[in-house]
Amino acid sequence: MSRAFVKETQDVEDLPDRPISDLPNDVTPGGLHQIEQALAAAEAAHAAAQSAGDRAALTSARRDLRYWSARRATATVIPEPTDNSVVRLGHTVTIVRDDDRRQTFRIVGEDEADPARGTISHASPLARALFGKGVGDVGVVAGGEAEIVEIR
Repeated sequence: MSRAFVKETQDVEDLPDRPISDLPNDVTPGGLHQIEQALAAAEAAHAAAQSAGDRAALTSARRDLRYWSARRATATVIPEPTDNSVVRLGHTVTIVRDDDRRQTFRIVGEDEADPARGTISHASPLARALFGKGVGDVGVVAGGEAEIVEIR
């Protein structure tokens, strides 16, 4: 068949959507700000890719736009806790594990969690084991125990 009769498509296949958690999209006020920044960055990347005619970048930007638009639309801001009697989203918690390791972390939304920076997701097994517990209470995590020694 002659090349004249072959429709050439230069479309890049759509990337699969980023997985979105089935859990409620609870976020801290800072987490909402991070989502809004990521959405703005995705919009800027989309515009730049369109201007440049870069189909691969456009496909990636569309994927990010879908993800961050969905996360922004479903975000529920949980106010910073004022009562430190029990662990909730937004608290900074210090625990002591069975082996005497002391760990401090802040419980935040899924998209804002970064364990290397001392934040964990409210959906993590550790956070779920500690929710609703107070200082002196013990949570069972990863086959061991962790005592809550401070909530702030």
